[in-house]
Order: sequence, then C-alpha cells, then structure tokens
Amino acid sequence: MGLLGLRRRRAKTEQPPPVIVITGPSGAGKGTLIRALLPREPRLELAVSATTRLQRRGEEEGRDYYYLSEGDFARRVANGEFLEHITYVSGQRYGTLRNEVDRIGGEGRIPVLELETEGALKVAEELPGVVTIFVRAPRAELERRLRERATESAGEIGERLDLAEAQLRQASMFDHVVENDDVERAVDRLIEIVDAVRAADG
Repeated sequence: MGLLGLRRRRAKTEQPPPVIVITGPSGAGKGTLIRALLPREPRLELAVSATTRLQRRGEEEGRDYYYLSEGDFARRVANGEFLEHITYVSGQRYGTLRNEVDRIGGEGRIPVLELETEGALKVAEELPGVVTIFVRAPRAELERRLRERATESAGEIGERLDLAEAQLRQASMFDHVVENDDVERAVDRLIEIVDAVRAADG
C-alpha cells in the first residue's frame, strides 16, 4: 500500500464514530419523529438517559431510564461520567452517560440523543463527530401541543412558550433544521440526514 493510501486508511480509522443529537423546543414533536425514524433506520439506537426520579410501574431499567440515587448521580457528575446533565424544577436530575454512547457505538450502531437545546450544545462541544438536528414547529402548533399536555397554570404555560421562543432563536446554532409541520415529510428529511451521516461514516 502506498503512503497516500496508508494515510487515508489511518485517517478513516481515526475518524470518531457519528453521534446524532435531535433537539428543539418542547412541543416541536422530537419524540414523535424519533419513534417514527428508528424502525426505518435499524442502525440507529436511542441512548437511554439516567435519572434520579423513581422508577414507575411498567418501566424497565436500561430500557426507559437508568435509575440512579441522588448520591450516585452526583458522584458520576463529579467523575465526569456525564456528557450533559440537567436538574429540573422538580429537583429530579437527568443526564446522558458517556458509557451509554460508547456502548452503542461499540456495537456498530449510531447513537441518537434526544436533548434540550442546552444539552445538545454541550454534547456538541464534548464529542467530535456529532451531528445536531434542530426540530421546530410553527408557533401556533407549539402552543397547541403545550396546552394539550399542560397541567400548569396559564402563567406557567406562558413561561414555557417564552422558553420555546428563545429556543427557536437558537436554530441557526445547529447543523440541520427540520420543520415539523408534516410528520411524514419531517421523517423523510431526517432519513436524508441520517443517510448522509452513514455515507460519510463509510
């Protein structure tokens, strides 16, 4: 093998495995699109988050979440074991473990992470080879979805809408933007992006 071929082979083997991060405001339909995408792209696997909240009936360790005690979660944060983590107003903590992403990549699949915008930006800083996809929906649709799922007061719904507006303004910070005004069309666009990622990965 010539020197140029050797260099190309070395560059290819040293290329980090791809990671796909799907983000966007609450109500944009990220989860719906991911559930439609995964059966059509069998090489993808959704990374399971860790949480300090209690396991609910019907949930399974390692399928729905990795359930950690507050102390264990804090220890792992201190040890740098999380790519990103967040504490919600409820006090419950959620995060993405590095070894979960490594596990999926090590098994020859492409990890998919569903994250809030700040977590997505954090992962993009932490990992090479990340492809970020921002999902957005028309404001009227965002408001309808948030009101349908809300148990909060009108004031709290307003705060969520303000947050969604702020997150929409972050769209240009991500690699791709997918408009979720039609689920089938949006999923087709996601598949185009995934196919491009797979082609680049070889």
